[in-house]
Amino acid sequence: MLIAGAKGFAKEVLEVVLQLDELANLVFYDDLNDEVRGPLFGKFPILKTTKEVQDYFKTVDNRFTIGIGNPILRKKLYDKFISLGGIFSSTISPLANIGSYDIVIGSGSNILAGVVISNSSIIGKGCIIYFNSIITHDCVVGDFVEISPSVNLLGRSTVGAYSQIGSNATILPDLVIGKNVIVGAGSVVTKDVPDNTMVVGVPAKVLKELKPIEF
Repeated sequence: MLIAGAKGFAKEVLEVVLQLDELANLVFYDDLNDEVRGPLFGKFPILKTTKEVQDYFKTVDNRFTIGIGNPILRKKLYDKFISLGGIFSSTISPLANIGSYDIVIGSGSNILAGVVISNSSIIGKGCIIYFNSIITHDCVVGDFVEISPSVNLLGRSTVGAYSQIGSNATILPDLVIGKNVIVGAGSVVTKDVPDNTMVVGVPAKVLKELKPIEF
């Protein structure tokens, strides 16, 4: 498997890959940071060019996942590696507690230890669900959403694509969080949140409008 990124969140993904016993032929990719050079931790090569990625996909393993947190960057890297022949692959910690019925987890999602996902929940493509977050029954999480540590997403709530939910935030039941929304750390969301906004506080209130996403 290839992990896109070789700093920060990529190291969290590495731990999940270790838990899954998938370290064979593991490589990282970082073409931006000159100071990041392999082998990472003395073991794992760091690819630097598109040509190296293409060769790896063709001759070793065409699976990839994304070890970068920003939802927009994740989408851009997804597009890049799909165009190179990669297969977007999830990394789901065996230390997460995933419900047994009516669960959908999209390709390329990274689910870390301590996460709880209840029955009849849908997780979109390319999501991050960080340590100890709880997603209760009948929730829907859109594509490329980042859910930070210890978030509580309560029954039948929805989070739109490319949104970021800050650490220890709580989304109350039956609410709709729009697309490209930032919920500040520790916030308690008590009403629907429109697209392209940042909300903070207890209860959460709109702090500012965000520029719409364009690809």
